[in-house]
Amino acid sequence: MTKYIIRRLLWGIPVLFFVILVVFILVRFLPGGPFDFAGEKQLPPAVVKNLEAKYHLNDPLWKQFVDYLWGVVRGDLGPSFRYRNRTVNDVIAEGLPVSAQLGMLAMLIAIGIGIPLGIIAALRHNTIVDYLATFFAIVGVSIPAIVMGPLLIWIFALKLQWFPVSRWGAQPPYFLGFLPKPDLTFWRHAILPAFTLGTGLSASIARLTRASLLQVIREDYIRTARAKGLAERMVIFRHALKNSMIPVVTILGPMFAAVLTGTFVVEQIFAIPGLGKHFVTSIGNRDYPIIMGTTLLYGVAIVIANLLVDIVYAWLDPRIRFD
Repeated sequence: MTKYIIRRLLWGIPVLFFVILVVFILVRFLPGGPFDFAGEKQLPPAVVKNLEAKYHLNDPLWKQFVDYLWGVVRGDLGPSFRYRNRTVNDVIAEGLPVSAQLGMLAMLIAIGIGIPLGIIAALRHNTIVDYLATFFAIVGVSIPAIVMGPLLIWIFALKLQWFPVSRWGAQPPYFLGFLPKPDLTFWRHAILPAFTLGTGLSASIARLTRASLLQVIREDYIRTARAKGLAERMVIFRHALKNSMIPVVTILGPMFAAVLTGTFVVEQIFAIPGLGKHFVTSIGNRDYPIIMGTTLLYGVAIVIANLLVDIVYAWLDPRIRFD
């Protein structure tokens, strides 16, 4: 297993190199430049030229790429073009813990609701319970976060005044760099955005869990287990459920990486200072280092998430070997 993990991590290096290369080329061919405007005012050409010289944007493209790669190897993602006296490392260090806290809570809600709902729907197939679970799953998928967020704010923040409208309750320093102090202020600010993000994910998980479990419980080995006289609970939880989780785990890896690195819509709705907000605004600002840094971070998260998924595969299905 250790050799497999090391080999997969080494395979991640060319993947990340390809991601950096493609994004580096694409952002350089975006129309406009990072210093064309300061707010609504267009900068004089001489000022633009001086700023481009300061950040080495007038160097040959290959030299800029090599310099950036050398910075990545040293852990230096470069300065931000828009945030004065701040580096990309500073922006990520500030925004990533917040996005990670939101993402982990959303995933807990998604898994905690989605998997039990899918199991119940499959075990009560073609009954009123199945129809209700399927209905709620479809509703969850159909209502996007841009609708769910304002709806929850209107009901629970403005009408009932149970939760604050916006902002994030946790403040650094965080335990282990990202775990917040779980006080009342944190939970009051976190529940609405986490629920907004988690319900959509839980609906997808519930639908996939239901479909996968329905397929597994019709397999011959499940009929054999029942024919041997095993209790239905034993058949479902020991033989069927474990195998039915393999397709669900497949989508959890990329899903976790996506929410971990920030969800722009939810962060915008609740004015959360996470990483997703920086990623989207950096594209409009042509802030090349921020775009590169956040994309690289997303690539690393995808590589690690897929590795974790493969490890969980082996636990779910011992026939899978890593040799």
